[in-house]
Amino acid sequence: QLQLVESGGGLVQPGGSLRLSCAASGPASVDHAIGWFRQAPGKEREGVSCIDSVGSTMYLADSVKGRFTISRDVARNTVYLQMSILNSEDTAVYYCAARRFISTPQAMCSYPTSMDYWGKGTLVTVSS
Repeated sequence: QLQLVESGGGLVQPGGSLRLSCAASGPASVDHAIGWFRQAPGKEREGVSCIDSVGSTMYLADSVKGRFTISRDVARNTVYLQMSILNSEDTAVYYCAARRFISTPQAMCSYPTSMDYWGKGTLVTVSS
């Protein structure tokens, strides 16, 4: 059973930055692609950014391109989501998820319901 633990959420002012972390543990965790998804109140869960198991291929949603970056520390089995120039529309619960077999990170991010494992989420609130 893979375990995913998110951290780094909190309250930030518009224009500010946060870094989210997703620590993966368990059998074959290094073989899983990892994605960040978010869900705002009253909205569907959406893919924000996904990265393959070795950290070489990644995808960013159009809404966060130029503001967010994703990276993977293979040695620590941790995936980071660096978020900057945050605005109120970024307010959501952010979840990391894992899937062992993917075609592309973009495809992974497009189908949240196809994930194998989910973390419990971390709340990001952007407000003045």
